[in-house]
Amino acid sequence: MTCGALMPATIRHRPNHSKFKTVVSNRPKFVELDSIGDIAQTSGLSALPDPMAHLLLLHGPNLNLLGTREPEVYGRTTLAQIDAALVDRAQAAGHVLHCLQSNAEHVLVERIHAAREDGTAYILINPAAFTHTSVALRDALLGVGLPFVEIHLSNPHAREPFRHHSYLSDKADGVICGFGADSYRLALEAVIARLERDA
Repeated sequence: MTCGALMPATIRHRPNHSKFKTVVSNRPKFVELDSIGDIAQTSGLSALPDPMAHLLLLHGPNLNLLGTREPEVYGRTTLAQIDAALVDRAQAAGHVLHCLQSNAEHVLVERIHAAREDGTAYILINPAAFTHTSVALRDALLGVGLPFVEIHLSNPHAREPFRHHSYLSDKADGVICGFGADSYRLALEAVIARLERDA
């Protein structure tokens, strides 16, 4: 799958191959290309032919600790388990889901910028603590002009007052929160339905 913390795809060029191949490992993913400029997007253990849409799932800071961090608030499901289930669901619907978790704001901003050029149709984002602080993420999402849905495991409005404000919510297509790991599943189902409606 294309999910992993701070593991963007690495591209290698092999001009003698007539077709691109996908090499899968637990480390950064390698994509072999026909010619310079060709881009192969991947998901799961093999590249999907002509997917209906490429989707991008972004996870903000501390979400790499899911499963052990305050499980009474965030649950015991790990981020890897969430990503795997969502990648499978997207694939079943004919789409490719790419995932990235980062504790660094600039990494998330740069990945959003790249989404404008790589064919991403929709962004799903759990900004985590950046929800309440990041004008940079807001500006990046507005700058690329792609639709996005905001996701939270907990209900921010039922927590400390400083968590009640989001820099993203007023620009998101929708906000899903408070259902634990199911918040991600519900968000993906909403995106799939939106894509089918607009097809």
